[in-house]
Amino acid sequence: METQDASRALLARGFGWAVLAVLAAFMINVVLTFWFNFPGAASVFSGTVDGMAVVQVAIVLAAVAAALIYVTRNPGVTLRADAARITDFNRFLVRAAFWVVVLVGMGDAILSFLRVQNMLDGIVGAELSGDLGRADFRGVYFHAPLVLLGIVIAAVTRGLGFIWLSLLVVIAELLIVLSRFVFSYEQAFMADLVRFWYGALFLFASAYTLLEEGHVRVDLLYASMRRETKGKVNSIGSVVLGMSLCWTILLIGFGGSSSIIAGPILVFETTQSGFGMYVKYFMAGFLAVFAITMMIQFVAQFLEAIADKRGEPGARETHADMI
Repeated sequence: METQDASRALLARGFGWAVLAVLAAFMINVVLTFWFNFPGAASVFSGTVDGMAVVQVAIVLAAVAAALIYVTRNPGVTLRADAARITDFNRFLVRAAFWVVVLVGMGDAILSFLRVQNMLDGIVGAELSGDLGRADFRGVYFHAPLVLLGIVIAAVTRGLGFIWLSLLVVIAELLIVLSRFVFSYEQAFMADLVRFWYGALFLFASAYTLLEEGHVRVDLLYASMRRETKGKVNSIGSVVLGMSLCWTILLIGFGGSSSIIAGPILVFETTQSGFGMYVKYFMAGFLAVFAITMMIQFVAQFLEAIADKRGEPGARETHADMI
């Protein structure tokens, strides 16, 4: 009986890590397809075998194999330990996303302010000022370094920074109110900054809310269930409802060069509101960050749920449990 339980735990861990491996391979193939003109892994089924498509399929297979090798070579790792490791990595992703949107938001807002006030030419010169007015130039040479800096800051800091994003949204709204009604001054980039940070706040915080079981749940039956029964419900829900939703977003969002996520990113899409911020393509990417971080957290929840179903000790107490 113990051998059978151990095999089931190993199978659950293998499934969870395989999902993460396929997710990583999928995102690598997205980059290869849209930025390096690879045909896509699915093109191997089109009838004509392409060497680059075979490479993309090999990436998927290699990622899954690496995940299964890790699981089989570390049979003593518990489900909760794996879930904690996955959650810690997800914390880093969300923290990095926070620093990226803070740096890009502040940097682009300052740049937009200087442009609308005709001050940018005197600071960087007319030629560079004109280049910064092009979305593709600003995205590559201004936003990209800020993205890298945000990732570096996230790697050397701790804590979930997006909690402070709500304060930044309030400050940005307050500045709009003060500038409009006290100084009779308002520009398009000011509202763009609020939308930029507001969208990031809700989409990036979703994974943490899932971790703490803070999402709205219709608890007609769930609240009265034993922990083992809750584990069974959560394990099924994580796969059938959670992971399937995330895969739907990613597959549709990166389904082609004109899809809802890939399209705006590829052309550095901006709003048409005069000297507004050039971050609309970032907001399309928010959907990808949401789907990726939620997928990772659903895998962690799945492993925790299986551990609960098995009655393993060491269950983590969430804010919802404490309430």
